[in-house]
Order: sequence, then C-alpha cells, then structure tokens
Amino acid sequence: MKICRNLLLASLAALTLAASGVRAQDNVLHVGTDATFPPMEFVENGKRTGFDVELVEALAKAMGKQVEWVDIDFKGLIPGLISRRFDMAVSAIYITDDRKKVVDFTNSYYAGGLVVMTKDGNAAIRKLADLDGKKVSVQVGTKSVSYLQEHHPKVQRVEVEKNQEMFNLVDIGRADAAVTGKPAAYQYLRTRPGMRVLEEQLTTEEYGMALRKDTPELTKAVNAALSRLKADGTYAAIVKKWFSNSTPR
Repeated sequence: MKICRNLLLASLAALTLAASGVRAQDNVLHVGTDATFPPMEFVENGKRTGFDVELVEALAKAMGKQVEWVDIDFKGLIPGLISRRFDMAVSAIYITDDRKKVVDFTNSYYAGGLVVMTKDGNAAIRKLADLDGKKVSVQVGTKSVSYLQEHHPKVQRVEVEKNQEMFNLVDIGRADAAVTGKPAAYQYLRTRPGMRVLEEQLTTEEYGMALRKDTPELTKAVNAALSRLKADGTYAAIVKKWFSNSTPR
C-alpha cells in the first residue's frame, strides 16, 4: 500500500513538473532568423540587432513573453518552422502566394521593395519620373535591372557587380542615382551621410512574420500585439530608427 502511495505521489509530482515546464515554455517565443541581412537582422559588436530584432523583442514584451532566437540559413527558415524547430520565422520574408500555401503570415509589418537613392543635394531627382535620361547605377542580375528596362527604358543604366560599387558611383557623381532594395539603401544611409532615399518606391513587397498553420491563436496574438505597438507609438519609433532619411550622428 505504501509502495503504491509513493508511486502515486511520484507520478503526481512528475505531472506537476511537466505542467510547470509547459507553462514556463508558454512564456518563451522561439524565433528563427538568418541574422545576415542588415538593417533587418544582423550581428554588430557580437550582438544581434536590426529592425526585425527590435520589433520582435517589442512584440514579445507586449505579449508577456521572452524571445529565444534560433539562427538558421534563410533557405531553412520555412522548413525549420514546419518541422517545429521554432514557433515563428522573422527574417525579411516577403509574403508570397507560394509561401502562403505552406505557412501562415501575420499582417504585413513593413513594405520593402525597390527604391531610389541619390545625393542629398540633388535637386534634379525628386520623383520617379525624374530618372528618365539620368545615369542610374544598378547591380547586375538583380530585379532593379529588369524593372528599369521595362518601366524606365529612357534611363541610362550603369550596371556593376557589387552593391558597394553602385553606391560609390552615386557618391562620386558618376551616376545620378542608384536603384536597389529598400533595406540595403537604408543600411548604407545609416553609415554614410549625404545621401537620401526617395519616399516614392518603384515596387512594394510586403514583409510578414511566418507561423505554422496549426498555431492560429499565436498568429492572432502576434497580430494583436503588432496593433498595440502601432497604436502606442512603439512601432513608429522603431521604423524611424532604422528607416530614416537622416543619418544618426
């Protein structure tokens, strides 16, 4: 009888411990990311940082959770999410129809796409139509090339191999502007004064946070937290920090 009682108590203790473990785990949001894409997510001075990182940390705080980051190559994000390696994937992921077939997305949290960068004092380029007839640097093999060919055939394209070369040509005046992805443009802006990005974008592609289809309540909770951050000004402050036409001093 005593042995049975001890076994029962041991079983109850194990169940209690397991339950407490589940409750503790409920307070942790496991997030997969590829921290190699500044300014969205990257490592600086040994610390993970960037727009996505700060936004996720703020979302988790609003949800009463802690974040545990899982570093993984970009190509492994969706498979890793589906195989339950983490609860959510956040790494400048565009919302596409193909991806929506296998995972759910939150509401869009930022609009990426192609943008125009030029010198701050260049009064000749204020809007997209001003690109016609101008020298515009682009990186070979990118969407920028095909987009300009199709939509701005009067642009004098200056095609280069690297992003840095593209920006340098604008910096030294050998190109009037550069067309590149929005994150790359603002990352350059963070470190180099004297440049600006046109407010009007050439294309718009929405970023979303990916979650499994079997966790609709979590998707709903993240969307609710995102709405709260937008309402209380936290979201706007994070956007201004990472995507501002003024270079931090």
